[in-house]
Amino acid sequence: MSVQERKQRERAERERLIVATARELAEQQGWDAVTTRRLAERIEYSQPVLYSHFRGKREIIGAVALEGAAEMAAALRAATSAADGPRARVAALAGTYLDFAARNPAVYDAMFELDGGLAFAHEDTPQPLKDAFAALLDSLTEVAGDGVHPGLFTELFWASLHGLATLTRAGRLPPEHTERRVELLVNRLAKL
Repeated sequence: MSVQERKQRERAERERLIVATARELAEQQGWDAVTTRRLAERIEYSQPVLYSHFRGKREIIGAVALEGAAEMAAALRAATSAADGPRARVAALAGTYLDFAARNPAVYDAMFELDGGLAFAHEDTPQPLKDAFAALLDSLTEVAGDGVHPGLFTELFWASLHGLATLTRAGRLPPEHTERRVELLVNRLAKL
């Protein structure tokens, strides 16, 4: 291995460490606790080293969001591929989405609530975000209904899931009714 390859590998490992540490700190204490000073202390590198990877917290949030989007896409695809039939796929998709949001609140916030400098629904949207949307679209296209644009249907379904996730987490919807809400969503929106 050349010196250049070793340096690139070390840089990539340091970047993964920064993102993982930011994510861990945010999940434990919230995003307000994630500062470049605290990250530098936790990863045992100086702040200038941290800034050599990310220009600031906003870019770190964006990196966590991209990692989360890739994880969500994989979870959605795994859940829907294991389900039998369109109704089961849509229900699995909805349940997996809500479970991901509940289990990873800081990551979910990085993906959808905080400014990570990421463009959504644009040509320059990063691939992990496109993949997460495609994981939704792939399962929802078959249930959108005749004459309904699959992309618009997916946006509506996604917005519904996002609303359920954020309102439940905020304590505005009682969590004990989540399954029933998902059932209603699937039954009312999906043409099965």
